[in-house]
Amino acid sequence: MAQVLEFKLPDLGEGLTEAEIVRWLVAVGDVVAVDQPVVEVETAKAMVEVPCPYGGVVTARYGEEGTELPVGAPLITVAVGSPDSAGPAGEPAAEAEASGNVLVGYGTQAPARRRRRVRTQLTVANGAAPAAPAPAPEPPAPVPPAPQGPVPVISPLVRKLARDNGVDLHALRGTGPDGLILRADVEAALRVETTAPPAATTPVAHPEGTRIPLKGVRGAVAEKLSRSRREIPDATCWVDADATELLRARAAMNAAGAPKISLVALLARICAAALARFPELNSYVDTEAREVVQLPGVHLGFAAQTERGLVVPVVRDAHTRDAESLTAEFARLTEAARAGRLTPGELTGGTFTLNNYGVFGVDGSTPIINHPEAAMLGVGRIVPKPWVHEGELAVRQVVQLSLTFDHRVCDGGTAGGFLRYVADCVEQPAVLLRTL
Repeated sequence: MAQVLEFKLPDLGEGLTEAEIVRWLVAVGDVVAVDQPVVEVETAKAMVEVPCPYGGVVTARYGEEGTELPVGAPLITVAVGSPDSAGPAGEPAAEAEASGNVLVGYGTQAPARRRRRVRTQLTVANGAAPAAPAPAPEPPAPVPPAPQGPVPVISPLVRKLARDNGVDLHALRGTGPDGLILRADVEAALRVETTAPPAATTPVAHPEGTRIPLKGVRGAVAEKLSRSRREIPDATCWVDADATELLRARAAMNAAGAPKISLVALLARICAAALARFPELNSYVDTEAREVVQLPGVHLGFAAQTERGLVVPVVRDAHTRDAESLTAEFARLTEAARAGRLTPGELTGGTFTLNNYGVFGVDGSTPIINHPEAAMLGVGRIVPKPWVHEGELAVRQVVQLSLTFDHRVCDGGTAGGFLRYVADCVEQPAVLLRTL
């Protein structure tokens, strides 16, 4: 006799309290194995495939794609231990055990196994299998599926934009690969709706604009930036630096035939050396204890812009890495950020942040500190400018550096000393070699 077990959205760690269903990986009637991923969800940190601790037959799913669920809400129900759950042609019966794993962070890491469609007389109605379940509270009714077939939309943000503005995705023709519906397709449909002439007898409602919910990554970023501005008395200082010699040094390294070194890796090496000289900036304020906590190691965060919003991956133990190792780690984390595959652990625990906003073609900025850190170094674009070099006017590669710091951890003299040391290393990379 089968027992119907309810699997709820587990605690995903890092204080996350909700997640949005991005893509179901199983359907009602599928046989699932223990620890097989059953749904992909988006949290404020990353995309997560959630594995189910039960093996058996899926009898119900709760929530359509795009639905936001709180931790502890039902995800699926699974009938386990049913003698009728064997697959066709002698396929083994569905597993009836549970993994017992505690699903925190990314949950279990067992590889997904091939799912099988059950071809028996099992009838699923209202989320319950015909086998008599053990006495248990009746699960809530599952959300009915959409009446039409699947729509080729890859981004949950596109689905939300369409849903929030009443756009029928089934009526759109996608302009992406294989008919994929893009954000531009939904926005084009909205422009047509708002510019189409109304009938003479129909009153015209003034459009109020597109509403984009602040949740997921963007919501988390908004809250963190707001908290930083509320709690941290920040100040900013900046300086122009001649980066010509730094660029030459990088070109010489890359001409040697070894793996290529990125500019951000060299800047990270400079930051680590500067923080060793000015440890006040590698710290945070414990407000309850009224203490400044200086940290022994440098876990360097760096701002990365993605389609899901701004994220700050963290390079662990940056002070122990050489330029080659830093280059590889920056590349790995950047790729994972763009794919939405960063783990919560890769997005937390930073002690100092490097923000290279020069990639956006701007010279300067006043960065907002990544709470609860004490400082952030901003790097503008490197452009040729007139510069006095060795007593003569010359065209040099100039960059603006800005340091935003928590004025509680140090005064302006310390911040200025840090920034001046960074600028000296940029202008004369030999300074860095001298102090290592």
